Amino acid sequence: MASLPPWLKARLPSGENYERIKTLSADLGLHTVCEEARCPNLGECWSGGTATYMVLGDSCSRGCRFCSVAALTSSLPPDPEEPLKLARSISALGLKYVVLTTVCRDDMPDQGAAHVASCIRAVRERVPGIIVEALLQDFRGDKELLRVAMSTGAEVIAHNVETVERLTSVVRDRRAGYKQSLDVLAAIKEIDPNRKSKSSLMLGLGETPAEVETALKDLRSAGCDIVTLGQYLRPTSAPRHLPVERYLPPTEFEAYGELARQLGFLYVASGPFVRSSYRAGELFIHGLLRGTHAD
Repeated sequence: MASLPPWLKARLPSGENYERIKTLSADLGLHTVCEEARCPNLGECWSGGTATYMVLGDSCSRGCRFCSVAALTSSLPPDPEEPLKLARSISALGLKYVVLTTVCRDDMPDQGAAHVASCIRAVRERVPGIIVEALLQDFRGDKELLRVAMSTGAEVIAHNVETVERLTSVVRDRRAGYKQSLDVLAAIKEIDPNRKSKSSLMLGLGETPAEVETALKDLRSAGCDIVTLGQYLRPTSAPRHLPVERYLPPTEFEAYGELARQLGFLYVASGPFVRSSYRAGELFIHGLLRGTHAD
């Protein structure tokens, strides 16, 4: 594996908030995508008191080649106490903005939609006034299941296209699809035109600038409000994980960010360390949702 360029050096996690989140999550048996996905921003976000929780368990029914989350080996139901545990943890941490993401559960009749809704509902009841961002799976394109997951009112609904159209079949599980993901993003606006929608692209997998531009235009055509662009980092050297084709310098991320802003996204985060739940966007989105459109 090629050595990382100097702009991709992350500091080690530490600090009081980091320890609180790690300890509390472990005590309650909760999973953070920060750990499961080996996010390079873990130290920054946890030290700042921000975390992204992963619901429906710590194993996924799909096998995308960019992801380090474990594959599901048996069809176990999600923890029925997870909504309450999640709400208790978020309340204890005093979070004002929380991101809830999910694994895919194609093995469940409703793919986990009702459980996701229960988690959001429990958090809202326990922490009044909190803003919830829900990063959802595609539910295999089933709009009614999407409607169930959206029913408890998360202010931001995210679903990631992950990569450009040409690379989708290589990067993502065969049950995912570029058009299917765009249809999910369009359906978010059909269900609730006022709900903010969000998506993300990983770069460095062999995409061309023209393909990135096309993907950004496709996202806007689907009504996507917020986009993040970040560098793909190979989780492990295991054969199932794709190698990095190229490390993009920060200047290229700045150029893509400017292009996205010109295309009309409400908010853009673009940089080597940016991830779909990166905290750089949270203060802006918080202000946007509260009606204070501060940059």
